[in-house]
Amino acid sequence: MARSNTTSVPEAKSAMNRFKYEVASELGVPLSDGYNGNLTSKQNGSVGGYMVKKMIEAQERQMADK
Repeated sequence: MARSNTTSVPEAKSAMNRFKYEVASELGVPLSDGYNGNLTSKQNGSVGGYMVKKMIEAQERQMADK
């Protein structure tokens, strides 16, 4: 399956973008709007990985509350 950098729910795109910058800030990754080629793969990967971790935790909490 080919990967896609699109949001499944287009209305959530701006929220996901804000979430990305929030996570980067928490991790101390100097993510800027636009070009970020100066960042290492490790820095970029840590942002994506932590985003997934937080989304899974939120979903688990939501499922446990039902």
